[in-house]
Amino acid sequence: MYEFFRLLVLLLFGHFMADFFMQTEFQALGKSRKSNPYAAAVPWYYCLTAHAAIYAGVIGILTGSLLIGLIEFVIHWIVDHGKCEGWYGIHVDQGIHLLCKVAYAVLLVF
Repeated sequence: MYEFFRLLVLLLFGHFMADFFMQTEFQALGKSRKSNPYAAAVPWYYCLTAHAAIYAGVIGILTGSLLIGLIEFVIHWIVDHGKCEGWYGIHVDQGIHLLCKVAYAVLLVF
């Protein structure tokens, strides 16, 4: 049980670092298809992909699993795209991200 909580705390820390601290304003604003202020120079999907890749890299490093990192990349890209499209708000977005961290800790420890 200790290992589960240790990994979960690391993953949650990684989440807050990558989704808030490490996400630049350029990525946060540019990843939206509907309101990318940089659209003339950089397509929205470049910003979204860069953010999802950085985030997934952090999770992959913390878990030591390339597969978990790749899964996280796909899930994070889809979830953030949905939020940017207005399909749901930040609370659903964050809830999905946090539930994924719990799922990874369960899969890797148990």
